Amino acid sequence: MSLLSATRSFTRSEGDMEVADNSGQQQLDPASVSRLQHPFLRTMRDRGYLFQCTNLDALDSAMMEDANFSAYLGFDATADSLHVGSLLQIMILRHLQKSGCKPVVLVGGATSKVGDPTGKDESRKMLDDESIAKNVEGISKVFEKFLTFGDEKASSDAIMVNNDEWLSSLKYLEFLRDMGTYFTINRMLQFESVKQRMSRDAPLSFLEFNYMILQAYDFLELSRRYKVRLQLGGSDQWGNIVSGTELARRVDRSQVFGLTAPLITTSDGRKMGKTEGGAVWLNAEKLSPYEYWQFWRNTADADVTRFLKLFTELPLPEIDELSSLTGSDINSAKEVLADAATSLLHGPGCLPSIHETASSLFASRGSPVFETSGLSRFPLPRSELGTARAASLFQALGLTGSKKEAKRLIQGGGARIGDVKIEDENRCLEEGDFEDGECVLRAGKKKAGVVFLE
Repeated sequence: MSLLSATRSFTRSEGDMEVADNSGQQQLDPASVSRLQHPFLRTMRDRGYLFQCTNLDALDSAMMEDANFSAYLGFDATADSLHVGSLLQIMILRHLQKSGCKPVVLVGGATSKVGDPTGKDESRKMLDDESIAKNVEGISKVFEKFLTFGDEKASSDAIMVNNDEWLSSLKYLEFLRDMGTYFTINRMLQFESVKQRMSRDAPLSFLEFNYMILQAYDFLELSRRYKVRLQLGGSDQWGNIVSGTELARRVDRSQVFGLTAPLITTSDGRKMGKTEGGAVWLNAEKLSPYEYWQFWRNTADADVTRFLKLFTELPLPEIDELSSLTGSDINSAKEVLADAATSLLHGPGCLPSIHETASSLFASRGSPVFETSGLSRFPLPRSELGTARAASLFQALGLTGSKKEAKRLIQGGGARIGDVKIEDENRCLEEGDFEDGECVLRAGKKKAGVVFLE
């Protein structure tokens, strides 16, 4: 996606402050983009992360002048693990820290109770406090893999905060009186997240309608508590981010900034992180390192160079060399991508086992005996032998997204037990399918999982 892609913004001056909106059309000024000085913004530009900014020149100057510059990104706790769709934002935080700035990870313990309506046709499932606490614990693990956490006062040590600290203690009438006057219904109706829901005649509850106000208030609180001056996010969050910059300007007369990255889709138009087998989770207990590696190894040819820039830290000259590969040679670039991306999340120590599994699983169709330690695993009680259908187990292992999809895989001849093709969609696993208590199910040429007896 071009750095000069159109954004939905316009600016007007009010005193020495700039106000950004999300209506109209504007492009990032090519001159501003070309003369960026701060290492973080140059990285954003050169690796393809830069999409929208409320005031790029002023942000660049502010970052150059402030050695303790801090920025934040928010993540709602709607599941007990983040998935690859969130990885772009995590990589941005990592680059921010490497440039000497302070990353603030905001976990939405409170906003998870409301639900962001952006890009959705249905309201989120309501979560109780216990579920949200479990999800917060689950997603927090990932950030420690990419960021260095430490002293709140240290200039570049990352910190993690939860907006439940301030949002859950707000008194409703006082909040309405103090903050409600800064938001107009007319303006809120112009935000893309609202317009899209209404254009599809999808219900938008008053609860969800308040989400943008709460996100704006988060920015105000973070600017007060931690001197945060920049909110980062995906381009779908542009309206919410702009609301936060305006609220800080109008309430505290402070200049803060918003910057977004493009939403990433694959070359065939699919949303990043979604596959036929479901979400590509970042927590190892939900997706094995081998399956994660295989996801990147299966990247489409047209996406390899772009993903090397976005999801690895390989130097750009090295990526340029890999981008020149064509034909079957491009598989070497895919393996470099898979190794680099997997090392960042799971550590380089997992790669030898992954390589052994990949080699032994797919190099020879003649032997059903191979390394299985890197594959996803599912327990099967012995009492269910003869009744547990293979189609259900394909779904349980994440090899297909549903039993219906597993049945189509069987009908198409792509499902195997070891090296034996499954002919019957109602086929059940028997004692003879297991060797040393394990049975390998294979979906196509590149996906496999292990059912083990317990």
